[in-house]
Amino acid sequence: MRRDIFQAIADPTRRAIIALIAIHAMTPNAIAEQFDISRQAVSKHLRILTECELVNQEYQGREIYYQLEIKKMKQIDKWLEQFRKNWEDRFDALDNLLTTMKGK
Repeated sequence: MRRDIFQAIADPTRRAIIALIAIHAMTPNAIAEQFDISRQAVSKHLRILTECELVNQEYQGREIYYQLEIKKMKQIDKWLEQFRKNWEDRFDALDNLLTTMKGK
């Protein structure tokens, strides 16, 4: 069964891994050092992220480096865009209400 990107980012550990490798490519061992879970658990998360094409692997000698796939992240951003205008309108309305209440 093929997972989609939203299933991948549903897990907080996978979101944390994405945040880590967004800065720079990392090996699985370097990623695992950042978490209080087993190396095997990190490997499972990396496999899911790879299946969803949110990360890609780059081989450098005997090491595998995982890096973020920006194009896939843009798909998430594009999906969220439909909600941004609604959120901004609501925040503006709340700001206006608070300003009005503060003036009274």
